Amino acid sequence: MINALLETLFDILQSHSTFADFLLLFTPFILLLELPLLFMVILGMFIWAKKEQKRVAFPKNMPKVTCTLLCYSEGENIIEPIYSLAHQLYPGEIEILVVIDGALANKKTHNVALHLKNEINALQNRELKVIPKYKRGGRVSSMNLGMQLASGEIFMALDGDTTFDNDMVIKAVQNFDNPDVVAVAGNLRVKNAKESLATRLQAIEYMLSITAGRTGLSSFNMVNNISGAFGIFRIEILKLLMGWDSGTAEDFDITMRLKEHFAMYPNWRIVFDPHVIGHTEVPSTLLGFFQQRIRWEGDLFYILIRKYINNIRPSLLGGLNYLFTLVGVYFFQIIMPFVITLYTILMLIFVPFNYLLGLSIIVYAFYFMMLLIFYILYIFLISERPKEDLEYVLYLPLFPIFTYTARINAALALLHSIINKSHLDSNMAPWWVLKKGNY
Repeated sequence: MINALLETLFDILQSHSTFADFLLLFTPFILLLELPLLFMVILGMFIWAKKEQKRVAFPKNMPKVTCTLLCYSEGENIIEPIYSLAHQLYPGEIEILVVIDGALANKKTHNVALHLKNEINALQNRELKVIPKYKRGGRVSSMNLGMQLASGEIFMALDGDTTFDNDMVIKAVQNFDNPDVVAVAGNLRVKNAKESLATRLQAIEYMLSITAGRTGLSSFNMVNNISGAFGIFRIEILKLLMGWDSGTAEDFDITMRLKEHFAMYPNWRIVFDPHVIGHTEVPSTLLGFFQQRIRWEGDLFYILIRKYINNIRPSLLGGLNYLFTLVGVYFFQIIMPFVITLYTILMLIFVPFNYLLGLSIIVYAFYFMMLLIFYILYIFLISERPKEDLEYVLYLPLFPIFTYTARINAALALLHSIINKSHLDSNMAPWWVLKKGNY
């Protein structure tokens, strides 16, 4: 079998026409788009690592921090997130707002939060407030209510099932010592990473595509998204934007609205800090993963094409973010899934199986080599848990296949959004909120 594959690869390399056609399609894309973006991200990772060496133990200022936990039906699972915020090492004031959406139908979550109130309020510089919303209005209404009730200078919008490292607030607040920083994107690790093969592959995705990727982009002030599960803002900036907009992909939406001010306020910065860490659960099966991404990719299409297409211009975003949005977002996230899917279909129809197999091995080997280099750099430059992250090295060979299938799934999700307006199926808000918001 191995000898047959080697012979096929050799034939491809010797076949001038077939290999030339392959190079004509594959090489320009790699040289002109993927490798420059990858090199920029790697350079940004080195820049971040050099700055991290100078990081001090505590921030210069200790502003009051409001942490809004967005809850729906967590029940007793809300206990751990509340404790993880109440027992932060941060010596300043932390106000914890537990906003319970649909509290009338979610009495258990409400009662569990109320039961913790006296215990948390007895701690120094800690205050727990339980805010029931008896009629469900969706996560955006919960965040906007938290923003209105917040008394802290720094506002954190956090998912009710997410827990946090005990130095999270200290490290998050350090970024705001720079007066130009308007928001910080927190870093999420996969809490249930060892549950299944699907969760392990997603853990690698969170480490490399999200953590390493956004760390590199952050060095050039090109963070592409502030996670809805873990976003940190100056409260004055949030109020300037009048909070979150109703509808889907509210995290990407508010990131875009912040970036629309970059040309007017060129000093503004959105920072991704890989050591400001929360822990979240991901779908435990590949089917669950693909279903989740169908919603995410559909929401992305809604934001980029249906809502903000006329606002993507350098006069709003600034030159660098405009260029990155065109290449890194529109091309790689909207166009490329269709290109990869179409290319796959054409190859299956017109290319003999032996050649298709050989070409696939060449492409796989190239991307696996890039993945391995990126993974090693992540371990040495960024990871605060290198020993734990090294355990995933055995699953790296599967990751290129995982990302390839995710791209095919993304094309289906985008097509679903184009034809069926799938963003209207969002479970982030009830239908009456979506209808009233002209969503």
